[in-house]
Amino acid sequence: MLDKKVILIVLSFISVLKLSAQDKVAPKYSNEFLQIGVGADALGLSNAVVASTGSASSGYWNPAGLTKVNKWLEVNAMHSEYFAGIAKYDYLGLAKTIDSSSAVGFSFVRFAVDDIPNTTQLIDNAGRIDYDRISTFTAADYAFLFSYARKMKIEGLSVGGNFKIIHRKIGDFAKSWGFGIDAGAQYQRGKHWKHGLMVRDVTSTFNAWIFNLNDEMKEVFVKTGNVLPQNGLELTLPRIILGSQGKYDLGKKGIYVAGELDMAITLDGKRNVLIKSKPFSIDPYMGVEFGFKNFVQLRFGIGNIQKIKDFDDKESLTIQPNIGF
Repeated sequence: MLDKKVILIVLSFISVLKLSAQDKVAPKYSNEFLQIGVGADALGLSNAVVASTGSASSGYWNPAGLTKVNKWLEVNAMHSEYFAGIAKYDYLGLAKTIDSSSAVGFSFVRFAVDDIPNTTQLIDNAGRIDYDRISTFTAADYAFLFSYARKMKIEGLSVGGNFKIIHRKIGDFAKSWGFGIDAGAQYQRGKHWKHGLMVRDVTSTFNAWIFNLNDEMKEVFVKTGNVLPQNGLELTLPRIILGSQGKYDLGKKGIYVAGELDMAITLDGKRNVLIKSKPFSIDPYMGVEFGFKNFVQLRFGIGNIQKIKDFDDKESLTIQPNIGF
């Protein structure tokens, strides 16, 4: 009976969020740096961890998983680089148990490109090119997540939430501050099955942008045919992630296999994912893990399933395979 009730609640919740989203205009891929993922274990599983996460990184993936932390303080950290080292991605996660049924966490994420050349002042007032007028700036996205999780009276059920602060900055030209809330739940049924629900930006997240362009830069924008940016709000609509994991022992020597399937449901219109429509799109991804107790794990994942066009305008289905050890 509980499974049917949970399914009905989730479906009703999706319908409410979808109706709410239809009344709002929002860009696709807003605050998308928070969808990259953290932790080598999760990345090896193509981020299919919403149902199974249970470490300090749960503050990022599903705050309900923080109730599985059994240490006074647990710390996770990661650094990675993209586009041949041009973009830097950093993460720090902390988790601490309060008592036998609750825990708190903190997560920090930074995604940035440093030392970008600013050539808007390359030509002086006399029309001459002066390379000494080139300066550099940084474009960076920051996220601060404050998490709380608690075990409920229903056996196997945990819930959690995040209050997050978003700061995005493009040199001295533009900056924004945003605030949002995430909500998550995990339910373990028996020994083998776990289920998870994560709703990011559950109330929608608002980023307030402020642009600071001097008269000389505004003139450059106009002469080069660019539109002058205006102060305003950027809205991030809710993203719903459903996940289920099954885990079984292979013999009695501590060897096991676990597999999880997650589905991310976005409400900002048609995306290039496996299941796409105007009201919402569904992006499935899955991961399989072979392990020996808590010592060694070998992980495989499949994600980023989408159709691409070649030079002959023919579509083909592509996937991104991941592996981790």
